[in-house]
Order: sequence, then structure tokens, then C-alpha cells
Amino acid sequence: MSEKKEIKITAAKGRPMLTWVGKRPLRSVTAFPAQHVETFAATDVGAIHESPASKDWPAAYPQGGLLFHGDNKEVLGHLLANGFRGKVKLIYIDPPFDSGADYVRKVQLRGGAATAKIGGESYALGEQIQYTDIWANDNYLQFMYERLMLLKELLARDGALYLHCDWHKNHLLRMLVEEVFGPENFRNEIVWTYPGREMHIENKFNSKHDCLLFVAKSDETKINMKDIAIVYDKGERLKGLRRKVEIDEDGREWVWETRGQSAGQEPYKRYVEDIIKDGRALNDVWDDVQFLRGNDPERAGYPTQKPVSLIERIILASSNPNDLVLDCFIGSGTTAAVAQKLGRRWIGCDINKGAIQTTAKRLQGIMTEQAGAIHESPLQLPGMETDETAAPTPAQLSFGVWRVNDYDLKIQRNEAIKLACEYVGIERLASDSFFDGKLGKKLVKIVPFEHPLSPLDLEELKRELEARPELENCIVFVCLGIELAARTWIEDWNRLRKGAETVNKIEVIELRTDAKYGNFIKHDPAAGKVTIARSADKIIIQIEDFISPTILKRLDMDMPLFKAKISDWRSQIDCVMIDTAYDGEVFNVVLSDVPEKKKDLIEGSYTLAAPDGKTTVAVKIIDMLGEEVLISKEV
Repeated sequence: MSEKKEIKITAAKGRPMLTWVGKRPLRSVTAFPAQHVETFAATDVGAIHESPASKDWPAAYPQGGLLFHGDNKEVLGHLLANGFRGKVKLIYIDPPFDSGADYVRKVQLRGGAATAKIGGESYALGEQIQYTDIWANDNYLQFMYERLMLLKELLARDGALYLHCDWHKNHLLRMLVEEVFGPENFRNEIVWTYPGREMHIENKFNSKHDCLLFVAKSDETKINMKDIAIVYDKGERLKGLRRKVEIDEDGREWVWETRGQSAGQEPYKRYVEDIIKDGRALNDVWDDVQFLRGNDPERAGYPTQKPVSLIERIILASSNPNDLVLDCFIGSGTTAAVAQKLGRRWIGCDINKGAIQTTAKRLQGIMTEQAGAIHESPLQLPGMETDETAAPTPAQLSFGVWRVNDYDLKIQRNEAIKLACEYVGIERLASDSFFDGKLGKKLVKIVPFEHPLSPLDLEELKRELEARPELENCIVFVCLGIELAARTWIEDWNRLRKGAETVNKIEVIELRTDAKYGNFIKHDPAAGKVTIARSADKIIIQIEDFISPTILKRLDMDMPLFKAKISDWRSQIDCVMIDTAYDGEVFNVVLSDVPEKKKDLIEGSYTLAAPDGKTTVAVKIIDMLGEEVLISKEV
């Protein structure tokens, strides 16, 4: 969708300006095309799309939720190029905190095998790494600076941004947002403190809070203070009042209020409906939202997942039904899920395929439930609600999954570094802004796996060495593939560096062909045995078997042992999706089998209505590590 092109970015004009090694202004960004890979529609969405609020939707995309798989810098550039500049009312982001932690997707098998947990200590190519929260400080600042510049361009004039962070980089991110948005637009540093979360750390006070940096686009940005007091589940409406609620003879709820803080002030009776109507103002310390614990039913397998009630408050405060909400670090999909429930439009993206799968599965369940509720009562267009306790009409009941710059064919940068270091035996260098590690006394540079080692990479090394003349180490490039011109460049470079005492000599470990380290990319894909047949006007599908070699490897089991201990192959499968008219490009989800609980298994047998004439039926199976298997047949 759209051709590759350069998009201009407005300069940051805020003061003071933070400085770091390698700081580069973002004057333009390359906008890559997007590939449409999957669509889900819960019901006929025509009536919803006739809403007046949808008239400003960019023509480049069908109306509905948008879920992008790719580097969010490239995704944000793509959105700017396709009509979304100035369209986003609310941005919430929960980026890596630069905490020095590795976040690995810990998964379990389904059903009775759920106790066979797959650990997160070691992992192979097939495992989904959420992200590695280890950065050289300057790289992290450049990473966040560029994305904040792009987000500012997408934000509407009356829009707001909430940046979720903790003590590691709170002070630096505060300076970044003031530089990008201007100090006059910084509204609050909101402290979210976790009730009941206790840890014991020697010689340090226990950290029990995160921060939300609340930034406005302009003085037109407002807060819906009244809406924050209203949570659409009636049983939760009084959350935050934190006082005993009484009921009078007419059934009206009330609490005791005082007119001031001085001793001796007489309390008076105040009705809850008046408190909600008046919208009691929150302060900048939020201590009434619980931290998600390990066994919380909200958990979707993400260690940094944030609670629904926290995101709900932000969306209610800074957006209205049908407004557009964006989260470019979507993770487990909480922002999109809450936006969908509260009648907002949404865009989400993530570099991690597991995040996209988790979010898509979550949104399918919500939209299916909303569609069922609509079918039970007449459809109201957004803005027509009369009962303040009722959930708003959804702004959409469909969404598409898109891939920007073919990111599905790449291995994440952080994953590449981690895997290559483990495989080759490289010692990580978390504090170096250029080199990724050491191999003995040699410095190691790992080339991103989506392109071969090229002369451009070598020229970059040359500039780095000229800037750091004290470095006398030999250099090792680790890569997948090497251009012929790069081989010639290295030969010329090394011709001048002979002898035992030479400095900065370059070596290459090419991970496919290297005599010692070859066969790095060796991955046995998951496979399923599926029968697809047509009987009159029905499509009959039977999944007969499934095996994931990656899961077996992670469990350290061979196949006979696996089958002896875990007899039901369905325990490996997270979900199944079916398209009864697959065109080979976009997967339209007609049926989605997503077990509600970890102990539940997929059905495995399905009967669906057959389209007229010959059709290609496709079955997508996603295992518990996020690997996809697509099986199709013309019937």
C-alpha cells in the first residue's frame, strides 16, 4: 500500500536540548509500503461505518482496526504517508524501560499438559522474544527521540500522549518529551504506585511506582475529568471514591463529605450521582489501580503487561467515542482491547510477531462478544447512547493485520544479537554504542540479519575506528551473507595489516557457510496433518495431528517420549483460524477457534458453509510458541 517515499518531519524546538553521543535530528523518514496479510470481521459492519465520525478516515485503508507488524519507526512513517498525520487523538506507549532485563515469552502447553512449562532461560530461533531491554544509553535515547518526533506528527492538535516509564530513564525521557513537544505542553508526571507490591532489596529503598509522562499537543488538549469517574461496569462505578457507600430509602447511593480539611468541620450527606456528575478531580498520584500479579486472569503471557483499569482511565480521560487511539508498542494488546471496548478506533503495532498474534486473538474475542450483544438489541450509532452505565457502541467490528517492509521475513535485531552471541560464544557489551560484544580480545559487530555484510557496514566501521584511535583490537563481523564488494574491501584493508602485532584486522563469521559456525540457521518447522473436504454445501475440516519440533526441543524430549508423556497433540496448539475462500494473499478469518482457558484445547473438527463454486480453504494453526502453519486445499 503506497510506494516507498521520504516523509518530512518538523524539527523539535523545545528547550533545554538533551545531548548524547551520536544524536541525529530526524528530518525525514522513509515510508515503506504495507502488505495486507489478514482480516477479521465479527459481523456485518456497514452500519457502524456509516457513522459521521468515520468520514475523516484516510482513503488508503478500509475502516476498522489496524494492526501492524514491523519496526514502529517504519510503521509510523507509513502512517504519516497514508493520511494519518494529525488524526490521532490519544497515544499511549509503554516502551522498553532500559532496565537491563530480558523479556522472553514464557508459554505453557494446553490442557492436561499445562504443567509442562516451557522455560525462558534458553531459547532457539523459533521462540518469540518480546524484546531485550538492554541498550547502550545513547542508542536508547536516539531510539526514543526518533519515535517521539514521529508521534508528534501523527497527534491531533487537541491530542495527548502518555509515555509509561520507570525510574531508569524517567528523567531523560522527561527532557526528551519537552524538547520534542515543548516544555509548555508538558502537563503532568503521574505517579502510579502499586498497592501491596512488596520486594526486599538490600541497601536500597523499594521501588513501588511507575511514571506516566502526560504531554499535550497544544493548549487545545483537554481532560474529560467527569468521564474518569464513570466505569461502564456499574459494579465498578465507585472505584476511586474509597469511602463507604450508604443507600437511602429511595435507593440512592450517598457518602459522607466534609467541606474542608480543618478539624471540627461538620460532615454532610452527598449523593454519589452528584459526585460522578461533578467529576471529582484526580491528582497526579494514582494508588487505586492494582499491579498485575502472575496469576491474574488478565495475564496474556507478557511480563510487562499493564492492567486494563490503568489504560481505561487514560483512554477515558483523553479521548471520546470514535476518536483514534494509537499504541506503537502494543505488546499484549491491552490498549487496543480497552479502546475497542470503549468505542474508540485504534491502531497498534509491534516488532514482535508474538505480540501481533496475542493482540489479534484478544481482539477477535472482544469483537465477537460485542457483535453478539448488538444482535440482541437494535444497533445504535456512536453518540446515540442514553444509558451512561452501558458500554458505547463499538467504533468497528473488524480489523486487518498488515506487514510493513516485509518484517515477517526478518529476525529482530535484539534477537539476532542474543542468538548469535550464544551460538558463537560472544561476550555481550551492553555499554558500547557500536560493538555488540567480544570474542576473546577481538571486538564483534553483528550485522542485522535482513541484509548481507556490505561496503556500507565496513565504511561505518572505518569511521568508528577513526573516532576511537585508541582501539587496537582486531574486528570480527558476524553476518548472514556477504556481498562480493565487501570481500574485496576486506582483502584490501587486511593487506595493509599483516604480522602478529597488527591492529584492527577484520575477520568475518558468515553463519551459513563458516567452517566452524556454519548451519546457524537450522529450523525444523512445525507441521500438521489436516484433511479438508467438501460435502454438498459444507466444508469439513479435520486436524488429525500436529507436531512442533521447536517445542520438543525446548522440552528436551524426542517424539516418542513426548507422545508417551503428552498424549494429546492439541496441547501444542494455541489457536486455529480458517478462511473458506483464501486468495493466497490476505487471510480472511471466517472461523477462529481460540480456547478461553489454558486448560482448554482446540476443537480440531470444523464444519462450515461452503462458498459457491470451487474455492481454496486455508487452515492456519498457531502453536504455543507463536509459529504458524498454513495448510490449504482447493475443494
